[in-house]
Amino acid sequence: MPVKIIIAWLALCWMPACFAVQDADAPKQTVRTISSGDMLHWAAGLLVVLAVFFFCVWGMRKLSGISTHGSEKMRVVGALSLGVREKVILLQVGRKQLVLGVTPGRIDALHVLEGEDCLNNNDCMDAGAAAGQDSKFSAIVKQVMKGQANG
Repeated sequence: MPVKIIIAWLALCWMPACFAVQDADAPKQTVRTISSGDMLHWAAGLLVVLAVFFFCVWGMRKLSGISTHGSEKMRVVGALSLGVREKVILLQVGRKQLVLGVTPGRIDALHVLEGEDCLNNNDCMDAGAAAGQDSKFSAIVKQVMKGQANG
């Protein structure tokens, strides 16, 4: 047991002394101070990184506005607010019309209108042809909104 203690003591005491002798022979490096040129380089690098980040954000906003090939076949025909957070929306998808109930946490398909059941038969026959015309549903929504504005 005393042999292990002696070896451990020699290892702990002599090893740092050996490294200290080697470090004393090596040339010492001077500590470099931070200059204003270094600060300008860091600031310029930070500005470049931020500029690239904001350019990417701007590009993503612009690209999200690009319509895809099939998006012309889907449009909101009308909407009616039932409360502060609840709405009923009439959505034209191709030749079908969907009546959707929209709440903050959920969207439910209330009814699907096809063919003769569509609120505006011109829209069901040709979805893109009557885009500028008001449907019966949107006329009712406008009338209700005028009534709320007057009352």
